[in-house]
Amino acid sequence: MKKKINGIIVVEGKTDVELLSSYIDAEFVITNGSAIDEKTINYLKSVNRDIYVLTDPDFPGKKIRDELSQNILNLKHVFIKKENSIKHGKVGVAEGNIEEILLAIDNAYIEKEEPKGNLAMSDLNELGLIGEKDSKQKREEICEKLNLGFCNAKTFLKRLNNNCVSKEELRNYVR
Repeated sequence: MKKKINGIIVVEGKTDVELLSSYIDAEFVITNGSAIDEKTINYLKSVNRDIYVLTDPDFPGKKIRDELSQNILNLKHVFIKKENSIKHGKVGVAEGNIEEILLAIDNAYIEKEEPKGNLAMSDLNELGLIGEKDSKQKREEICEKLNLGFCNAKTFLKRLNNNCVSKEELRNYVR
């Protein structure tokens, strides 16, 4: 039985829709790569449903996410792991593990209009999440636990604050 989603899932291409539509009953919007046209953005702005952004775990996928985030509020970002989305030398949603994709949809990261937390870069520095040899690895482990997707330090801080993660909670994750 297909998973019903009363929302829109934004993907990059037709092969993504082919895979996903065999497991998910939802409306799909295709960006046709990283060149999202204004018509598509305006359509997404006009809908009154959840919008899930499920792009490939690569640079063009990040570019699409960033473009949509700049134009549309309260998106639900669905992050899949790159290492589980590779087949025949290709990286993408269509090459992904459907169980992981469904789980990622259930745990979508909601980007809020304004961050609500109060963490600062100095907190990340104090906890060894920036400025140390293993900082990137530590951030990646926390991102995975919190379903934040891959991100650099600045985006990591923004996503932690969007999810109201306290310094004490973050300290526990570092341990």
